[in-house]
Amino acid sequence: MLPILSIIPLAQTPPTPQEIIQIQEVRPLPGQLDSVPVFNSNSPELVLQEGILLSAFPPDGKRFPAAHLNYPFQGRFDIFAHHIARAPSPEDLRTLYQGIIVYNPGDRPVKLDILHAASYLSQPDAPFIELPPQVDNSDSNIYAGPGSRIANDILRGKRQPNFPPQLIIPPGKSQLLMNHPIPVRGLVPPLNGRSTLMRLRSDGTIYVANLAMFARDDGQGKERSPNLAEWQNLLDNSNVAGPRDRTPTPPEITEGQVIYGRVAGVALGSQWRTLLSDSPTSSNLTIPQPGTAFSYAFSTLPRGMLGTNQVQSAKMLVRYPDTAYRAHGNYGIQYSVSLPLYNSTSKNQTVTVAIQTPIKTDKLTSGGLTFLEQPAPQTFFRGTVRVRYTDDKKIPQTRYVHLVQRRGQQGKILAKLEMQPGEKRLCEVDFIYPPDASPPQVLTVKTQGIEN
Repeated sequence: MLPILSIIPLAQTPPTPQEIIQIQEVRPLPGQLDSVPVFNSNSPELVLQEGILLSAFPPDGKRFPAAHLNYPFQGRFDIFAHHIARAPSPEDLRTLYQGIIVYNPGDRPVKLDILHAASYLSQPDAPFIELPPQVDNSDSNIYAGPGSRIANDILRGKRQPNFPPQLIIPPGKSQLLMNHPIPVRGLVPPLNGRSTLMRLRSDGTIYVANLAMFARDDGQGKERSPNLAEWQNLLDNSNVAGPRDRTPTPPEITEGQVIYGRVAGVALGSQWRTLLSDSPTSSNLTIPQPGTAFSYAFSTLPRGMLGTNQVQSAKMLVRYPDTAYRAHGNYGIQYSVSLPLYNSTSKNQTVTVAIQTPIKTDKLTSGGLTFLEQPAPQTFFRGTVRVRYTDDKKIPQTRYVHLVQRRGQQGKILAKLEMQPGEKRLCEVDFIYPPDASPPQVLTVKTQGIEN
């Protein structure tokens, strides 16, 4: 009798995803970022050693002058911060605190208005959960991750109750704008993150710093939050926090692997508002010919311009030398786009508007965008989009839709309009580029050519 042989299945190599090329025009996004400075603190992302995350203070009198970038704020500015805490060892479960300190160098009080503000933890405030590609978010309760949640709040103009509407900073004094924990105790694994986004306005010059410090001991073996004097001491005497992230690739190097790096500095631009039209002198955006589409690129970056020859990444006004040369990804930046759609044909046309996540490329393959028939597992966009338009019954509509898009995903329709010959219809799309997303994306207008 022959022996019974065990049959061991061979490891199956997953099939190569089938690419889909959509032949269509991709246009650069008209306009530019505004001139509002953004205090952008995202490096180091993982914080294991306390210290300075980002200081725009003057270096005078500081123990480590190079840790202070000397950028004064006055008028409108934003603060964006995202950092992660992880237990340095299984026994060390101390809470990491994030403190934002503001200082008035002048001789009169400065009023700091906190216009909008949101700060959330990954756990328990906004865990990364699986969501469908498109979900109605009218009730503002759909989010996945703290970046998704802060972007949704600020898009709606919210200020969390734990942020006061205003701070009065006495001359020559500092105040805490934020003193929030990033706890890891009780989490498996002991890892947590916090994302913060604020829009502010000051009536005088101030300096801002974002700092990381472990909880202090209250003398009875329990944790307490650091106080202002302790934060001030850390600001004056500490170096930058660690460990440091990977050093970015210099912009003049255009071959080989590119490391974009993480941002730590002051970026230029908080919002990109634009009217899409046929030309700078036109007030119409003529819809594509039936059966065709065109797209406008969002958040383009070097080696990811999608054939537009446009880099939208915010420029850095000041930065640490081991961090990103530009604010690639434009985290926390609001895009507000108006589409004055015009049906120039003599027939009724069905027009759709969608956000899509094509494969990143610098130049277009065969004159079009490349998607995957089965999108890749990596999530590249996770956030809420507001769409406003007048529907086919002439009723104004405002929709908040939470999108989840994976690499190479074509995206679902955000708005569908049945347009009559010669009709004009305004469609507006607004979103804050969600922290934790991966650029670029496109806004696509398509005419299906269905005759009514």
